[in-house]
Amino acid sequence: MVYFDTSFLAPLLLSEPTSAAVEDFVAGIAPGTLAVSQWTRVEFASLLARLVRMAELDRQTAAETGAAFEEMVQESFVVWLPDAADYQLARIFLGRAETGLRAGDALHLAVAANHGADAIYTLDRKLLRAGATFGLPASPGI
Repeated sequence: MVYFDTSFLAPLLLSEPTSAAVEDFVAGIAPGTLAVSQWTRVEFASLLARLVRMAELDRQTAAETGAAFEEMVQESFVVWLPDAADYQLARIFLGRAETGLRAGDALHLAVAANHGADAIYTLDRKLLRAGATFGLPASPGI
């Protein structure tokens, strides 16, 4: 299974410079091997809310984008539920302050690690560096 954080999936639904490359990359991955966490769903909703607050997206477009994201997740992804072990490992990761990890990124890494992800795809540079620090298979993919 390959795990995707929010930064990697956002360009599939929001126009970003990396959108075409991310789309091509995801299309090349075998069906049935895609995973996200319940946290990814929360973080994507937070991203949309921030874009509305910053007047970069109107409410209607945000609602449609959120619905499209949920449909994509339901149709194509296994959703891993964070549990106590994931939160514990995230706390351990956060104990390495030099990584610059934020709580949400530590949780992404912990969920992926505890579920044995073969790869962790992210466009977040700090998460990539932290993944390398912890010996996890984090990659930008594109």
